[in-house]
Amino acid sequence: MIFPEHCKYVGHASAKPCGDRVYFLSRYLLHETANGTEVLEVTPDPQGKGMMREIVATRVLATADQVYRFPDRVQLHDRTSLIRLALDSGYRCTVFTGVDEHTTFVLDPDLSGLLEIHVYDISPPRPNLSMCLRELEATGLFGDLSVRFCHHVRDIREIGAEVYPCRAAGFDRTLDEDPVSGGEHIAGCQTGLQLCSECYGKTITLENICPLSQVQEEPFIARCCRAEREGPDTWNGKSGYVVHWGANPATVARAVNNLVTEWKGK
Repeated sequence: MIFPEHCKYVGHASAKPCGDRVYFLSRYLLHETANGTEVLEVTPDPQGKGMMREIVATRVLATADQVYRFPDRVQLHDRTSLIRLALDSGYRCTVFTGVDEHTTFVLDPDLSGLLEIHVYDISPPRPNLSMCLRELEATGLFGDLSVRFCHHVRDIREIGAEVYPCRAAGFDRTLDEDPVSGGEHIAGCQTGLQLCSECYGKTITLENICPLSQVQEEPFIARCCRAEREGPDTWNGKSGYVVHWGANPATVARAVNNLVTEWKGK
């Protein structure tokens, strides 16, 4: 796969205001032909001086019939999304124009080179970690990390419990507002067990809904309501990172960066 690291390496060859010279940072050119756009790889003269340089080598990477121009403006820094869109196009090469009017392309798209991070969360209410990662990814924040996220969001309504953790999720009977006798089918976690023990002096049995209980793959990122679990950790024999239930976007972004750094440093 060829996916320029930055749009500054991609130039346009629709006109020749400086003759056959190119911008000194250019490594690729989008060349307009009678049949459409072709993509060229160029080598500016490394011994040249000034902003515009002579070309010492040229290679055609994709001919016009192999190139598709994506019709909509996109976030160029959301690199994983662009690879997926390029795969969906069915062409060897897809050219993208950014919301800022810069241009790039993806040639021979391939997701296999990206680090896959497994995200563990539950719903309802809003799966805050999973949604936060999707929103941050869409801004291009993780573009330089070469990662993709695989979301595992458990729908706790499918448990069919009589009692759930809190009213915020829209359930009729919950631990935060209703007393329990101990014989109910309860969905909860360690915090729920502790709550019942302190409030009712009872030991109850419940179905564990903590996202950490779902962990089956690594590296992972999961959220948990226990503050003492925050940070890098190992669950079910898998390595990953835990963020608090109410972690803000900045904290989530730092967690992803730390996770990638630690994982690639192994």
